[in-house]
Amino acid sequence: MDIDVPLRELGEVDSSALREAILRQDEAAWHEDEYRQEAYDVHRMTESIVLVFTDGSDWPASEVRKEPGWDRLADVAVPLMQDIIDRHYPPGGTIIRAMAAKLLAGGRINPHVDSHPSFHCGHRIHVPITANPRVRFMIDGRPYQLEVGQAYELNNQKQHSVMNKGKDDRITFIFDYVPPGPLAVTAKTKRA
Repeated sequence: MDIDVPLRELGEVDSSALREAILRQDEAAWHEDEYRQEAYDVHRMTESIVLVFTDGSDWPASEVRKEPGWDRLADVAVPLMQDIIDRHYPPGGTIIRAMAAKLLAGGRINPHVDSHPSFHCGHRIHVPITANPRVRFMIDGRPYQLEVGQAYELNNQKQHSVMNKGKDDRITFIFDYVPPGPLAVTAKTKRA
C-alpha cells in the first residue's frame, strides 16, 4: 500500500515468543512451501515458513489458505499480529498472507515493486526476528536498518530491495493486512 512514506515505524512489539518458535523450526520447515521462491524470481534466495497465503487469483474474492506453518506458529503469531492491528489499523479486515521469511547469508532480493492489486490495498507489516548490521534494506533509494523488537509498515509501492552481506541469515516475520472496505478481500479461508 502506498502509505506516503517509504517506511512507517509502528513501535515496539514483544516478538520474543514468536522469535523463539521460529528459531526452533527445523531446516525441513523452511522448504515445505517453496511457491514464492518458484513463482517470483526476486525471492529465489529466500526461504519461508508460511502460515496463511493467497496467490491473489480471483482478486478480490481470493482464497486465503492456511499453510503448514499455521499449526506450528499461529499460537504465538496471531496474538502479535492482532496487537499490531489493534494499535494501528481499523478492525474487521483480513490477514491474507503471513510468513517467516529468511534471506540467506550472502543473498539478495533485487529491486522491485509489489504489483498485484492486493498489494495496493493491503498493509505490509515487517517484524524483524533476526538482524545483522550487514543487511541493507533499500526503499525508494534510501537505506533502512530494521531492528528486532520493533514493527514496521513497508510501502511496497516504492521500489525496494534487500542485500544480506552478513554471515548469518536474516529472518523477518511478514504479514499483509487488508482493512475492511470496498477493496477488501472477500476471504474464503481454507485449510490446506
